[in-house]
Amino acid sequence: MKTVDKECSIEFEEKKSRFIGYIKPIQSKNEAEKFISYIKEKHADAVHNCSAYKVIEDGQEYYKVDDDGEPSGTAGKPMGEIFNLLGVDNLVVVATRYFGGIKLGAGGLIRAYAKTAKLAVGEAGIVDYIEKKNFVIDFPYVVASEVDRMLTIYEVKVFSREYGERVTYRLEAPEQLKNELSELKDVIVI
Repeated sequence: MKTVDKECSIEFEEKKSRFIGYIKPIQSKNEAEKFISYIKEKHADAVHNCSAYKVIEDGQEYYKVDDDGEPSGTAGKPMGEIFNLLGVDNLVVVATRYFGGIKLGAGGLIRAYAKTAKLAVGEAGIVDYIEKKNFVIDFPYVVASEVDRMLTIYEVKVFSREYGERVTYRLEAPEQLKNELSELKDVIVI
């Protein structure tokens, strides 16, 4: 399965209308909905904030498109079709449009919103999807350098580090790392 590498944005102008495309790799439907709400709030003054997302969560595929006031099928659907064309999952795209005074027509809208999604995916980069899980590791100081070395090999998001009698990290990482950490002496993985 493929997804996008990073969260980013692109921008272009089409017949005086300004299009801004926001893209983010996601792991859940809830994460997609929060991102869409965030962008809509950020650009509350825009004429349209159209969106599309596709995510596989716990074996179930969720796919949603929204035209946000544009003529039906001219915004969200073309963006979602780009996902299928490029073979990417677990991502959300929001296309913000500031109207420039010139109507684009249905064909022009379809092309502009598809272009927004395609440029955003291109900017974010396509990578192999690696499922990540949240977990806690607890370990003695003597293995701290080995644990930290392993964390740098993987793309790990550390939420917190606590230092007491032992070291405790709360993190998000691939399942494979969780298994490797479990094999280290005196490391507890929860």
